Amino acid sequence: MKKLGLDLGDRSLGVAISDELGFLARGLTTVFYEDNQYEKGIEYLKQLLLKEKIDTIVLGYPKNMDNSLGIQAQKSIEFKETLERLFNIKVVLWDERLTSKLARSMMVSQNLKKKKRKQDIDKMAATIILQGYLDSLG
Repeated sequence: MKKLGLDLGDRSLGVAISDELGFLARGLTTVFYEDNQYEKGIEYLKQLLLKEKIDTIVLGYPKNMDNSLGIQAQKSIEFKETLERLFNIKVVLWDERLTSKLARSMMVSQNLKKKKRKQDIDKMAATIILQGYLDSLG
């Protein structure tokens, strides 16, 4: 079974998927939508879950550096609950501190143009989130 990695933002949802064995994560896409209008992202996930055998969704959990929870973390909790309710699937919250910064620096080191980086930053962050989870499974 495969696993999905998600990086939830106010205007986009980065999506990554694992291989069948759960060793490697690869970026799939970034779904863009209007401010906090997650329906487009949810519809994309619905179609993906119908097509792929997914047993777990790993959702980025943006804690503050002092380990406290802010507004974005609360949005992730609510999105997790929505996904569990709609799709009856296991959703794991995964600490995503510094993933966007890491994704940005990786993309800069690959000499990607600014427009391409902006377009793919959330997909790359979702990949980093999912790979961190996969690595933790041993």
